[in-house]
Amino acid sequence: MKQYKHIFFDLDRTLWDFEQNSHNVLQEIYLNHHLQNKGIPSFEVFYNTYHKINHDLWDLYRIGKITKDFLNLERFYASLKAFDINEKDTAKAMGLDYVTLSPYKKVLFPGTHELLTALQVKYKLHLITNGFAEVQTTKIKESDLEKYFEKIIISETTPWKKPSPEIFKYSLNKTNATVEESIMIGDDINADIKGAASIGMDQIWTNFTKSKSDFKPTHTVTKLIEILNIL
Repeated sequence: MKQYKHIFFDLDRTLWDFEQNSHNVLQEIYLNHHLQNKGIPSFEVFYNTYHKINHDLWDLYRIGKITKDFLNLERFYASLKAFDINEKDTAKAMGLDYVTLSPYKKVLFPGTHELLTALQVKYKLHLITNGFAEVQTTKIKESDLEKYFEKIIISETTPWKKPSPEIFKYSLNKTNATVEESIMIGDDINADIKGAASIGMDQIWTNFTKSKSDFKPTHTVTKLIEILNIL
């Protein structure tokens, strides 16, 4: 076993329960904007439509095909148009509500604080997260995660996004770490795991959904607390 000194964590879907927090805030938005009265039959129908559109737009955003502002508007505008609701002003208001409300949601995966408390004693902990700077910063603070991490690297503050090798190299430089003494922990097999592997960094895949992958990470866990068996 390597003697690691630096542990790099992903945030969304690794520590911060993105799906549950997003579900909660979108339910508020559905009710606050009276979408049932506009012809969307239920929240779950709206959520499933939004979820697919948002996923596809984020894929485009990661590779630089669309801008942050376009993403934030279009994911709601396209969702409304899927139900023949052509209301750009409503979509703008929904987008603003989402980025305003979602960072204050605090659902973390079980064992987050216990794991970070235990690891902090032995290792230097850092975050590498894709996303909007103002949103991610608030999430980290409101969820009481800030105290664990020495360096927090948010993609929007750099020229790169995971899985670009450059953001991992940048993170090593920023933390005075070497690839040999570092390990990446994240849920996304492409952004986190393959991204880290592309520069030779070991990885722990937090595969909570028990997904299949042809790529073999250095380690795989299905619960956060299992990481203590590795580190």
